Amino acid sequence: MPIYEYICASCEHTFDLLQSMNASGAECPRCSQQAKRRISLFSAAITSDDGELSYIPGAGGGCAGGSCACAME
Repeated sequence: MPIYEYICASCEHTFDLLQSMNASGAECPRCSQQAKRRISLFSAAITSDDGELSYIPGAGGGCAGGSCACAME
């Protein structure tokens, strides 16, 4: 199952949700209003033979990839 990003039109809260591709939407965990699915980029990384982690250029880096400040919240 994929992880989708959502934003609530009512309170502007953003959140990620693991759900089926057939799911029709999600309810905001803060205000219980219907949220809209956001278009997001994926984050891709590879590990070299020496264990060094590097990110693939141009692969994105949305919230689900942990490369934005909201992952710190």
